[in-house]
Amino acid sequence: MAYAFWFNQATKVVILYGLAYLTGLWVQKANIKVNYTRKINHFALFFLPYVLMRLNPYEPTMATTLAGSLIGTLTLAIYVSPVRNQYPIIAAMFTSFDRPEDRPFTLFWLSTQVIASYAVIIFLAVFVLNERSYEFVFIPIFINGVGDGLAEPIGIRFGKHRYQTRALFTKKTYTRSLEGSACVFITSIIAILLFWPLFEQAQFIAALLIIPVVMTVAEAFSPHSWDSPCLFLVGGLSLAGILHYV
Repeated sequence: MAYAFWFNQATKVVILYGLAYLTGLWVQKANIKVNYTRKINHFALFFLPYVLMRLNPYEPTMATTLAGSLIGTLTLAIYVSPVRNQYPIIAAMFTSFDRPEDRPFTLFWLSTQVIASYAVIIFLAVFVLNERSYEFVFIPIFINGVGDGLAEPIGIRFGKHRYQTRALFTKKTYTRSLEGSACVFITSIIAILLFWPLFEQAQFIAALLIIPVVMTVAEAFSPHSWDSPCLFLVGGLSLAGILHYV
């Protein structure tokens, strides 16, 4: 496996841990809402790998994809309660994404979401989108990274029209807003426009009409704190359908 891959992975882990610590201190010392610091880490998690790839490129393979998925999942192991309760630094890092309304499921939902997200991306890349069209998998990734990343802070700050959603393994309901969901819709349009060279003309029009709607609905009905795998799966399958039938 390429040296550049391991260097990028190590750099990513160090930066993400450092950012989690700084934003965790922000929550602890400045009373900043966790909903905001969580999304700062969300953006870093999704876009840092692409920045590192541009700065230090390597040829991605199935081996690097699987290894990166495993590393991404294992980085969460330090947040288990026996470890974070013993080390204040790790406790501060955990604070950066530990929303009070998510307790006691914070780490469970986060870790299962990460595992499911990697599994869906690998499934789409290997079995759904062939070699000619694998680049389309970056469309739902972009929509999730930007649209879903903005949905929560926009909803908290400007959300006036709210609705309820459920979460895994609990009867508690959680609040989302139409204003937050609009972020997913608008980002979906932008994503299709950015990736338009990948489409044939009819496919581009179909994607522009279909993808923003299905991604917004998927985000609205996905379980709380489990948006990513749902958006990846719905977006990837919708794109595959457009490529196949249009």
